[in-house]
Amino acid sequence: MTDLVVSPDAEEQIALKDYSEKAYLDYSMYVILDRALPHIGDGLKPVQRRIVYAMSELGLKATAKYKKSARTVGDVIGKFHPHGDSAAYESMVLMAQSFSYRYPLVDGQGNWGSPDDPKSFAAMRYTESRLAPYSEVLLEELGQGTVEWQPNFDGTMDEPVVLPARVPNVLLNGTTGIAVGMATDIPPHNLREVVAACVHLLDNPKATTEELCEHVRGPDMPTEAEIITPRADLIKMYETGRGSLRMRALWQLEKDSGDIVVSALPHQASGAKVLEQIAAQMQAKKLPMVSDLRDESDHENPTRLVIVPRSNRIDAEQLMQHLFASTDLEKTYRVNMNMIGVDGRPGVRGLTRILSEWLSFRTVTTRRRLQHRLDKVERRLHLLDGLLTAYLNIDEVIHIIRTEDKPKAVLMERFGLSDMQADYILDTKLRQLARLEEMKIRAEQEALAKERDKLQKILDSAVKLKNLVRKELLEVAEAYGDDRRSPLVVRSEAQAFSEKELISVDPVTVVVSEKGWIRAAKGHDIDPAALSYKAGDQYKFAVRGKTNQNVLLLDSTGRSYALAAHNLPSARGQGEPVSSRLNPPNGATFEGALMGADEERLLLASDAGYGFVAKLGDMYSKNRAGKSLLNLPKGARVLPPQALTDPQQDLLAAVSNEGRLLVFPVSELPELARGKGNKIMNIPSARVQSREEYVLAVCVLSPGQALTLYSGKRHLTLKAGDLDHYRGERGRRGNKLPRGFQKVDRAEVTEK
Repeated sequence: MTDLVVSPDAEEQIALKDYSEKAYLDYSMYVILDRALPHIGDGLKPVQRRIVYAMSELGLKATAKYKKSARTVGDVIGKFHPHGDSAAYESMVLMAQSFSYRYPLVDGQGNWGSPDDPKSFAAMRYTESRLAPYSEVLLEELGQGTVEWQPNFDGTMDEPVVLPARVPNVLLNGTTGIAVGMATDIPPHNLREVVAACVHLLDNPKATTEELCEHVRGPDMPTEAEIITPRADLIKMYETGRGSLRMRALWQLEKDSGDIVVSALPHQASGAKVLEQIAAQMQAKKLPMVSDLRDESDHENPTRLVIVPRSNRIDAEQLMQHLFASTDLEKTYRVNMNMIGVDGRPGVRGLTRILSEWLSFRTVTTRRRLQHRLDKVERRLHLLDGLLTAYLNIDEVIHIIRTEDKPKAVLMERFGLSDMQADYILDTKLRQLARLEEMKIRAEQEALAKERDKLQKILDSAVKLKNLVRKELLEVAEAYGDDRRSPLVVRSEAQAFSEKELISVDPVTVVVSEKGWIRAAKGHDIDPAALSYKAGDQYKFAVRGKTNQNVLLLDSTGRSYALAAHNLPSARGQGEPVSSRLNPPNGATFEGALMGADEERLLLASDAGYGFVAKLGDMYSKNRAGKSLLNLPKGARVLPPQALTDPQQDLLAAVSNEGRLLVFPVSELPELARGKGNKIMNIPSARVQSREEYVLAVCVLSPGQALTLYSGKRHLTLKAGDLDHYRGERGRRGNKLPRGFQKVDRAEVTEK
């Protein structure tokens, strides 16, 4: 025996780049065409088609007894789909889940998963299955010459290339899949709506997408949750084949308990996951308006999630809007209607093209079915002609069969029979010939002749063929159609609560020390000066407000800052430096703070005698470095900002360190967003720079309030009548205070 030597020259040489490119392209085409994308004809991927076909071959019709799922999976992977058994079983489970498929193809018995956990199904050795009644829509015409067949993976048997679906299943059950370089996401639809659109397209081949959308109003998921995508977006989605879809849970407020009950979740949303998401927000203290959660789902109420508000004052509508925006109570689905067309090519198709292509597929399928039946009828008529001849000449036929060596040839020659007729006569048992009756043969011939003429007329007429397709579509809709499950509702876009809205509204007092340490104490009834301070530090100022407000600070350079009150350290400790949260200029100190609504007014002033009215919102700044608010003349210092009660009624009292007092209406000052302001009290700038004379304090007096001045151990309280003596025009020097108050230490606003 000699060894076979292959010359190196005889081996095929190919560049690695070319080989890898070809191998990857081959793999890509296999995944696209034979794994991930559905066919427009039956709407099934290969594994789904093979499962349905294998079950039909096992005799597992909807009326049959259940069989172990392992038996089906074994047939599928052994005969048609040489892949993993778990992958085949998962595909089978998906087709059996009523919460996954709009029209399930498999009828399962046992644990087939739940909406909370679709993958919680039992192993295939425990579950049993058979085909669902709806599968007949795909299989009924399979043995009637309607579709092409191909060898299975080992060439031992044939399998259908596509099933002869009687309705556009590709839209009815939808599908998702990821191929190489492309994916598909087709949502489920309602059978009656899709059939109505098909009928309309049959009657009006030039119908627009908008006209078809009068029938197909939108996807129809296997859940009662609302579809809230606007109609214009749905029409655009159906025109292009791409878009997105939003679903929102159904809920109601129970009158007796005041609880919020969620009764339907979006498609593929898990109730357990939704409760986890809400609980996580509660744990993070981002949902203070919810006190408890319960899952009361059972057999009677498959979805019943109970959300208990903290009190009956909580706005349930607003709370649900937040939950829609922040949990799976509202979900968005991608729509990408990518499928393999009748030409065998993958592509994204709009609604009109999908239905047009499917109707052409259905028309061809129907024509092939009719032609197949016509061929059978004509064959039977041909055989009956031969049988009738034999019956009329039964004695001679029997004599020829008994006496001739080759009776077939003699029969064909004697009676003018065809090869097929002669074989049929010879294959007929003698006892059958004995009881053949001419009337029976002629009756069958007559019935078959009528059927042949009817079939021929339909095949010869495009109109009659179209009418038959329409009639059969309507029959399927009547047999398997149901009402829409997912209502189409117009809803506004959900908005999550802002951080401020989620904060509980409690009174708080913010305290700032001389060294710039800040803290917040609960309530308004504390004495800030009595708090403990670090060695060498002491109380400087405090401001009262609420936890959902910002603390607006003003520093010695005229810059303003904002800090969220709820984030400040507790007054149980000594706080923390403001500079750890903000970046004020070097050497700057904080001179005052305010809290309140953005529209409230305040007075800003410098001790050079200039000031203006501003809104609290003008002090707000997101930056750690703050923003420039009050411009200071040379040598001037910032005075603490003053809140205004009523800018039209309030009086401004300006006191200089030289013992002068000027009172005038606050309304005489301009309202600015920032700047230096107008002159409040006339003090020469040179004296301000040398610090000989400056405005000691500005006080805002509401009607009924008095002004108390302190000089050493003396104090003087000026009431409304007393203040009239010091009233003057804005920008004047003011009047001298009585003897003993030529040097004023401080001024306070007091009640009468």
